Formats: sequence, C-alpha cells, structure tokens
Amino acid sequence: METFALDHLSELPMEGVEGSPLDADVIWKTVERAATDTTSVHHVVENTDETPDDDETVMDWLRTIDADALEDVVNDLLAEHATTILDPDRSRIVIIDFVDNPYHGSYLTHPREVCSMKPRDGTTDCHRYCTAFVLDTKKPLTLAITPVVSDEDAADAVGRVLDRVEQLPFEVDAILADRGYYQERVIRRARATAPVVLPVIKKGKRLLHQLDTHASYWTEYAMYKGKDRELQFPHAVCVSYHNGDRGENGEVVRGYVACDLTDRTPKQVETLYRKRSAIETSYRTYREARATTTTPDPLIRFVLVAVGFLLRNLWLVVRWTVVARPRRGGRDLPTEFTFELVCGWIRDHLSTELGWQYTWETNGVGLPPGYALATA
Repeated sequence: METFALDHLSELPMEGVEGSPLDADVIWKTVERAATDTTSVHHVVENTDETPDDDETVMDWLRTIDADALEDVVNDLLAEHATTILDPDRSRIVIIDFVDNPYHGSYLTHPREVCSMKPRDGTTDCHRYCTAFVLDTKKPLTLAITPVVSDEDAADAVGRVLDRVEQLPFEVDAILADRGYYQERVIRRARATAPVVLPVIKKGKRLLHQLDTHASYWTEYAMYKGKDRELQFPHAVCVSYHNGDRGENGEVVRGYVACDLTDRTPKQVETLYRKRSAIETSYRTYREARATTTTPDPLIRFVLVAVGFLLRNLWLVVRWTVVARPRRGGRDLPTEFTFELVCGWIRDHLSTELGWQYTWETNGVGLPPGYALATA
C-alpha cells in the first residue's frame, strides 16, 4: 500500500530544489507519514533519522510545485480512480460541496487566499475547496477538487469541478448540493450538466408565501424576477413531520430547487436530496489522512489536502479490486478493511523506513533518596 501510494504521489509535479542532495521520494514519504498520522511535517522530521534536518527543507521542495499543474495532475489521478472501478455503463448521482479547513493565521500574499465561514474551532476563517463526490455506498470516490478564493464566484469553482466530471465516461443522473450553492449562476451551471436538487433559502415574501402550506405541491419560482438575470426553476414544496426527531414534533415545510425532476413527487425529491448525507462519511474518512500545518502558504495546504483525498481514493480502489470478495449480486466488502487500518499499515512501514525514534524526555531525577532499584 505504501509503495502504491508513493507511486501516485510521485506523479505530482514537484521540480525540487536545485543543488539539493535529497531525493523527491524522501519528501513524499515525509508528507505521506504526516498524512497517515494526521500530524505535521515538523513532527515527522523531528522524530526521524532519514528525513531532512528541518521541516523548512520539505516546505522548500513543496513550494517548487506549479499550482496549476498540481490541480491538473491531482484531478487526472482522481479521474483514473473513477474509471478504474466505476462501471461506465451506469449513470451516477454526484454530490458537490465545499470543504472548509479552519484557519487561525493570516494570509500569505493576498487576503483573497482566506475565505469566511460560520464559526468553527474558534475561527471564522478557512481555506476552501470545491469537491465532487460520487454517491455510491461501496465506492464513494472523490471525482474532482479545486481550490477556492474568497473573491471568486462560487459558480466558477463549480464550473471547474463539473468540467472534470463531464469528462468521465458515465452519465450523471442528478447533482445534489447544499444551500450554500443556492445562487443563480451556480444553478444555471449545474443544470447544464444534469438535473439539480438543492434546498432553497427561506427569504423573500414570494418564497415565504409559497412555503406557507400544509400540503406538498409543485410550483415555479423566479430568482431576480423582472431583471436581466431572472432565473425560473421548478420549486418542490415538501411537507413532512418531525415525529419526535431530536425532541421536536409537528409539521416542517422545506423547499427544493428541483430542475428537470418534475416527473417525481415533492416527497421523492426530498428523499433524493437526503441521500446527500452520505458525504459526511467521505469527509470523516478523508480527515483520517489530512496532515496538519500552520503554514499560510495556500499551495502547500492544497498539497496536503490533495494527498488526503488521493490516499482515501487509493484505499477505495484497493478495497474494491483486491480485497472485496466476488459473490452473486455484487462483491462483498469486508467491514474490517478500514481506511484507518490502511493508514496504520502505511504509517508503521514508513516509521521503519524513515528511522522513527521513539523517545521521551525523562525527569532527570530518578528514584528519591532511600529507594533502591529492584534487583532480580
């Protein structure tokens, strides 16, 4: 697994520092060791013999990566994973979402590098990435990823991701997104690829009037009505009940943008949208291989995020092609072959290869006076 992962990471376009005696493999092994232990490059360098003398050397090598080339290669690798284990004859549901990594520092060269988010982990700043996942219980692969800057229209980031998805050899049944994508340009761009489902944001008298109901129904809604950028879309208004969920009871009314899905009932649209919750599992496993860092450099932070997503995809590829047992009706996935287990294997192998030193600072005092060491 470690060799397989290193082969993939070695494809990332790192030129290297001129005159440095280091090998690029050492840099990638250091990064890989940090990722599989969810620790920092600094921590790995401090505790190993076969890595550079300081973490800045690793960072200097990573800074030689071309940002545009990096994004291209990472997405090409993600596409390769998808074409390896996803049946091209089956259509798929794709989930798009923002991945926000909380950040407590300042920007490196320009404020646009840092985005704003809801308060989390004691901060409202983050580095943001737009991602696309395939909805598949056995092969929930990451399909594409792109960095996002604060002054960028979300539709541009969505467009880059969907451009990648459109190049894959399968049809897209539907695109699911959260309310953060409730924007006119985003809806137009996503609708050009496939039917779209996302919740509406409850504001505006016309929209609130449509949601003032006790029965599910279909209607139409127009964003920016009467303006040049007016966008009309089918509005699925769905009435359901809490039934004691989280201690709540009573009626709840939700509205969904549901482009090209009017052949379904509003309740079926809501059921389809709720499948989006599967993305939380993908995020949780990805975080099991995300190296930590305090660097303000958005390039290095994207490298570490990309490594996490690539390692997770590689685990899914190996699990399906090598580990899953063929049987009638589809392969049987062993639940014990977890991403955490694979990260542990890679981590242990690299600990030996990089010369990990298991040390602990002593108290410098020893036994108090009057005590004697036990003898056999």
